Amino acid sequence: MERAAASGFIAAGMESRAAEIADFEQVVHRYRPRILRFVLASVQDAETAEGLTQDCFWKAYRSRTGFRGDASVHTWLMRIAINVVRDHARNRRLQFWKRAGRSAVDSAALADWLPDPALSQEQQALIRERLQAVWEAARTLSARQRTVFLLRFVDEMDICDIAIATGLSSNAVNVHLHRAVKAIRRRVGNRR
Repeated sequence: MERAAASGFIAAGMESRAAEIADFEQVVHRYRPRILRFVLASVQDAETAEGLTQDCFWKAYRSRTGFRGDASVHTWLMRIAINVVRDHARNRRLQFWKRAGRSAVDSAALADWLPDPALSQEQQALIRERLQAVWEAARTLSARQRTVFLLRFVDEMDICDIAIATGLSSNAVNVHLHRAVKAIRRRVGNRR
């Protein structure tokens, strides 16, 4: 009896998640900033990030009827975004543009992420410098480590959602995250 009730509860949750994508315009409005933030952090080029985010939502729109609600809508979209970013990286036709657009995220744009605008200019400069060092170190990570790192610290996803979005086990996510953080700490520590 309890098992049947639990199955009914799970099925109801899956149906409500699947029903959430019925108004796709609302889905785009709600999740676009988070997807764009992840894609921008991944490719570090605003124009490319805009295009890849659009591709992500186009793919989601086309496959929305196949969404069963096994995961949250955010996790489902994030998995699509990860695949779009991965496909973009593999695309050899864009190698010239990829090299030309390798500019890092502008440290002036990163200043908007600073928690306290009342900091002194020296403190703000130090934070921007450290943040830039983290971005540079993140570029040296493997694709999986970088993806897990960005999902955890840029998109603030929990380990279980990262596992679902990436298709990795929770243990594998933890291992990649640990290695990414260790590598970034080592690289940033060497810059001092």
